[in-house]
Amino acid sequence: MDYPKIAPSEPLTLNEPDPPEYSRWHQYIALLGDSGIPEATRVYYCRHVEDFLRKTDHTPLSEMSAEAVETYLREFSRRPRLQDWQFAQCVHALRLLLLDFAQCDAGKTVDWAYWNDAFVERSDRDRDVAEAMSVDQSANEAARRIGLMGHDDILQTLVTRIRARNYSIRTEQAYTDWSAKYLAFCDASGVSPAPESVKAYLEYLAVGRRVSPATQSLALNALAFLFQNVLGQELGDLQFRRARAKKKLPVVLTRDEMAALMDRLDGVSELMAGLMYGAGLRLMECVRLRVMDVDFARGHICVREAKGRKDRIVPLPQRYESTLRKHLQLRKREHDLDLKEGFGNTYIPEALARKYPNAVGDWKWQYVFASSRISADPRSGERRRHHLHESTLQKAIGTAAKDAEINKRVNSHALRHSFATHLLEAGYDIRTVQELLGHADVSTTMIYTHVLNRPGAKGVQSPADFP
Repeated sequence: MDYPKIAPSEPLTLNEPDPPEYSRWHQYIALLGDSGIPEATRVYYCRHVEDFLRKTDHTPLSEMSAEAVETYLREFSRRPRLQDWQFAQCVHALRLLLLDFAQCDAGKTVDWAYWNDAFVERSDRDRDVAEAMSVDQSANEAARRIGLMGHDDILQTLVTRIRARNYSIRTEQAYTDWSAKYLAFCDASGVSPAPESVKAYLEYLAVGRRVSPATQSLALNALAFLFQNVLGQELGDLQFRRARAKKKLPVVLTRDEMAALMDRLDGVSELMAGLMYGAGLRLMECVRLRVMDVDFARGHICVREAKGRKDRIVPLPQRYESTLRKHLQLRKREHDLDLKEGFGNTYIPEALARKYPNAVGDWKWQYVFASSRISADPRSGERRRHHLHESTLQKAIGTAAKDAEINKRVNSHALRHSFATHLLEAGYDIRTVQELLGHADVSTTMIYTHVLNRPGAKGVQSPADFP
């Protein structure tokens, strides 16, 4: 195996000398094997380490700083023709070196969750990419996902009618997917699209696939739109009884559990989780924040085009104001460097890009939580810095909840549930909470009163506790 030709005791030196018969390179290679890295891939891990050590002047690992590691990764991410998997491999190689092999201070303080963003393969279902698709591209993409052959004219007309009504991209994706699945079902069954086949398909979903009541309702809504607006037919009364939806209470953390969770988060993940809990943000609302959405002077955050295409104002948590300012200072320096190297553009909707052609490189349009690396747009091929992938935060929260031994199903949305519940516990009226959450109907917000178990101002006392 062609491993780097470097004196084994020089680049991987810690504080103590190595036995001549067992070099540090051999120890690192053994660690790669224990970590499940295939033998054919280990040489590339070693070359990443070799390049890193060379660029940092062979600084001993025990004296390596987190800043030096992140500077190297930032410069590495700008290399031309760099693929996502290559950058991810480099991050993994350095993490194994610094955290597992050397167990040095740099390995413990580098924000690996942020740099591991490159491990996530962005799918074509990403909203920003999907919004840039033409009608034909969106229809073809849905057919490709489902494996549908033919019916291109139906799907293209469907996308056109959805966009004419200004529905969200999530609705467009859901409706085209369910329509494509239904058309594939008709082809497999040898029947034509008709109300009778819709009933058969819904029964297949309920009995054969045993999908949830919410999924049944979504499929029916998609097919009703398809028949009414594309095929020119009314479904009428299908005499199909939908399954009764279960009433689920939201997962809410106590204040002590929230403190324990936040104590086990760090870096960008801690800041994002703090904003989600402190401002009641949804996951994608936090991920897609732009610099111009943060108003330090007024102490609020503007959430733009949230669920239902509505904007709203939420409070900026004072506890995280200083951290957010420092984060934005780092982002500004990163953006300035991107501009110098020709990578400073960001995604903005096409209509705005045509109206404001210089906005793509403007600082205020940049994402607050940007990706750790430059990546190529899958459609235009332009290399730019997209927002952080949402799974980065989801994984960090899941790991933190496990470490904190919180015996609840904790996910990113539990932070928003906790925000609403803690406000009601503090005495804020439900209409205020409804506005902050962006709920269209107060009945949606009322679910948190069930969590509180206090329908009135005074809590209900258990009979077992009566004097």
